[in-house]
Amino acid sequence: MKVLDLCCANQHRFEGWFKSEDDFESQMARDLIGCPLCNSTAVTRMLSAPRLNLSGASAPETAVPGAARVPAVTSGPAAQAMGRAQAAWFAAVRQIVEKSENVGERFADEARKMHYDEAPVRNIRGVASRDEMHELLDEGIEVLPLPIPEALKDPLQ
Repeated sequence: MKVLDLCCANQHRFEGWFKSEDDFESQMARDLIGCPLCNSTAVTRMLSAPRLNLSGASAPETAVPGAARVPAVTSGPAAQAMGRAQAAWFAAVRQIVEKSENVGERFADEARKMHYDEAPVRNIRGVASRDEMHELLDEGIEVLPLPIPEALKDPLQ
């Protein structure tokens, strides 16, 4: 089993688990690896330690063939803060998914019905185009665009 550190074009870091190096390369070539936060398939492999260094001495960085050098915070207080922020964001999105009704493509229509007292007020989520969102805002209907990662759209196991 290969555990690789990956990063998307939006600087979201995550781990990927693969059967082998060939499995990783195959999935990359077919754009099957996506960021769990933004679903971007523009993913790069980060440098990672191939072994544990228990002596306290730092091992020299070794380049990974085909890996792009992406500046990222990898350790220390900033990395911990980023990890906590990411976890809090995931928790908030989970709450929204659990406590709202998915109305899909009917989002704009349902929001209007609730606003004009033609339907019961409830928490809804769904899909609206940029134009529909601006029309709703012009009508005084408050909406918030929220990208939901694919991993959170289905029931959590």
